[in-house]
Amino acid sequence: MLSKKRVITVLSVLAAVYGIIWLSRPVKIVAIHQHNDSSYVLVLNFPLTNRGKIDWWLKNRAMLKEQYAIPKRSSYGSSSITFWDFSEGYKEEGKYDRRCFEDMTTEKNCVEKPPLFSVDDNGRGSIMLTTSSQRYRQQPDGEIVPYWN
Repeated sequence: MLSKKRVITVLSVLAAVYGIIWLSRPVKIVAIHQHNDSSYVLVLNFPLTNRGKIDWWLKNRAMLKEQYAIPKRSSYGSSSITFWDFSEGYKEEGKYDRRCFEDMTTEKNCVEKPPLFSVDDNGRGSIMLTTSSQRYRQQPDGEIVPYWN
């Protein structure tokens, strides 16, 4: 019979392996909605940390442009991309704090707020990256630094 210590060790290792697998799931883009120069990307398995979100953006921005033609720029050059959690799917408008997409004519055309991450480019060299807890500015040389208002 296995000792209590051994059972706890095995369960701990299994939990750690499960956690690593769960955290390393690839981001899945479920849908993209567009309104003027704003793109709304619905995702599953988005990174949890600010650094993870920024790294994912830096690694995948070219893919988003190539495969989904986003960001779309306004006539004066600005653009905005907002990433939303789609783990609960589309919902009806009913609740106060939901983002609804006018390009869908179904009753369920909303997702829960707040957004996971956003990238705002003013078209003149100022790019802001926003998470739920921090804003960052991408410098002209590409360096990303915390931004304090």
